[in-house]
Amino acid sequence: MFFRNLTLFRFSEKVAADLDALESALDGHRLRPCGAMEMSTHGFVPPLGPDAEALTHSVGRSLLATVGSEDKLLPASVVNEELSRKVRKLAEAEGRRVGGRERKRLKQETLDQLLPRAFSRPSRQQVWLDRDQGWAIFDTASRKAAEQSLTSLREALGSFPAVPLAPERSPRQIMTDWLTSGDLPAGLSLSDECELRDPANAGGAVVRCRHQELESDEIREHLRGGKQVFQLGLEFDQRIGFVLGEDLVVRKLKFFDVITDELDHAQADSAAEEMDARFALMTLELQRLLEKLDAWFGLPRPEGA
Repeated sequence: MFFRNLTLFRFSEKVAADLDALESALDGHRLRPCGAMEMSTHGFVPPLGPDAEALTHSVGRSLLATVGSEDKLLPASVVNEELSRKVRKLAEAEGRRVGGRERKRLKQETLDQLLPRAFSRPSRQQVWLDRDQGWAIFDTASRKAAEQSLTSLREALGSFPAVPLAPERSPRQIMTDWLTSGDLPAGLSLSDECELRDPANAGGAVVRCRHQELESDEIREHLRGGKQVFQLGLEFDQRIGFVLGEDLVVRKLKFFDVITDELDHAQADSAAEEMDARFALMTLELQRLLEKLDAWFGLPRPEGA
């Protein structure tokens, strides 16, 4: 259950105290199947899997929840083909052109007929809430998807004022300095991936490098030309690899063998114990990384409610 991406929000100590009621709050917002005429539904599912009942899983001061959704698969091409058939049939039967208003009515009729027969696609997104340091971490690289899950938490709790990160120091400038100088904070090293852009020209050239030596003359030439780092591949303490964006979204998160080998030596007699071991190990490693992100970029925790 290791996270693969991290979209981050922060919340206050007051909000952290309110999370004691999270389990009971989520119980009234369990995921239900899509109805015949619904395009999608959202809710919470047990993080330990369908055989479990609890909607949260805790290790120490960390909470894990899972936001689930079901979305009907109804491709536009299928709708348009059926609509075209209806329009042709009506035009031939009545010998007239079908107008825009009638076409709109036929489209809604087509959707109403096809929707109950459409397949549903399930999806799951894990959410880790660190009550000690006030982090809300969503396992997605999509800000929109994270906001949707955050909305689900707010609806369940009545209020959950977690806010996007507000760095005190420019991540783009700091990462550009790291790549230009090669002088990175202790424990941090360059990987083999980056994205460079000209910040003064929104439509300018974009340089994306993968499996590339980032200290090469080619990369330095782009930096001398005024390009800045928008994404940078990094390794932390030779234990975690990731790509950090100028939006501070952590993408392509990878736990190296030195970490996964520790799990192989752990004794787990049940799925719950294995989840505990994985969750505890993941949170331990990522808490260290989040502490460093705070130190490097300045990510203040909100105060008050």
